[in-house]
Amino acid sequence: MNLRFVAIFICILLVYSGISSYIGWNGWLFLSTLFKWNHGGVYAACVGLIAYAYLLGRVSYSTPVRPLAEALKIVGSYWFAVLEYAVLILPPANLIGLILKALGAQQSIYIVGVGSISFLILAVLLIRGSWNAWSPVIRTYSVQIPKQAGKMDKLRIAMASDLHLGTIVGNRHLKRLVAKVEHIKPDIILLPGDILDDDIEPFLRKKMTNVLGKLKAPLGVFAVTGNHEYIGRKVPAFIAALDAIGIRVLMDESALINDSFYVIGRKDKAAGSFGAESRLPISELLSPLDRSLPLIMLDHQPSDIAIAADNGIDLSLSGHTHRGQMAPNHLITRRLFELDWGYLKKGGLHAIVSSGFGTWGPPVRIGSRSEVVHIEVEFVTP
Repeated sequence: MNLRFVAIFICILLVYSGISSYIGWNGWLFLSTLFKWNHGGVYAACVGLIAYAYLLGRVSYSTPVRPLAEALKIVGSYWFAVLEYAVLILPPANLIGLILKALGAQQSIYIVGVGSISFLILAVLLIRGSWNAWSPVIRTYSVQIPKQAGKMDKLRIAMASDLHLGTIVGNRHLKRLVAKVEHIKPDIILLPGDILDDDIEPFLRKKMTNVLGKLKAPLGVFAVTGNHEYIGRKVPAFIAALDAIGIRVLMDESALINDSFYVIGRKDKAAGSFGAESRLPISELLSPLDRSLPLIMLDHQPSDIAIAADNGIDLSLSGHTHRGQMAPNHLITRRLFELDWGYLKKGGLHAIVSSGFGTWGPPVRIGSRSEVVHIEVEFVTP
């Protein structure tokens, strides 16, 4: 094993352990003062188990204790959300506590008072964040493409990115997707990547294809790979599973739909980093196509918007960013991508980036919602 990788991993683990200990210490200070607890060892063991639950679940997943491993992964995922917001809440809370102490307030009063407010804020964030994650909305966009599309003058698209189907996001949430898409009544359904959450095993074992296969549209259902399909390293099995339920995965390919428009599907940008063949440039994908017809492109990561515009793509659909999933992470995704969520008109290109339908890590969304995108396309004479 690479020594540099081991050193980095140990450093990350030490920082993570330090932050978890800081949160645990604050929790103990609050609970022991409020309830007069004196079982510090039991409390420390519980915090340690919760803090390392996700890691324990990952390493024990392929053992006979898989149900326990799945439960640990779910608990650990929620801990990651606690970790992020506790790091934002606790330092100001500690500072306020020190100020109150300096002003002569009784320790029990300011610890319980400040601690209760901090706990309430954290609880509200987690409850609201869970609601945002499990209660999808439909977002609607209308675009005009100045091209003729055979006999079609309109097209209704349902688009859902970042399903992240696996241990945490499963059939229950997938049924919500099917219901939302059926409500849209689309002509075509497009899935721009990260359908899986890394490992294909729970997707197959829980027979999620039975629900996913209910996605039907007159002009078909098309998908592309995201980075998490490559992280799972089972792309051929993923393609075969989707093909069996009538979903075509476009791997640097295009499909001419109804002799009216093209759907172009790109491999994910991460393909070459996980032992797969790197993807082709957009110009090469377009070279055999009739560019007088509308060009709709699926590209999981919205990193090539300018290149897509320069190459004459009419509509680009992406996901990947989750809009940061948990604020203030959106401040990072805004800096990483020209468009991290929503709509952008760039030259002749209409670019739409979804915040995604599922979640990665904690099933919590703050500042974003689980969503299905409804796009009304009108083809107009140039």
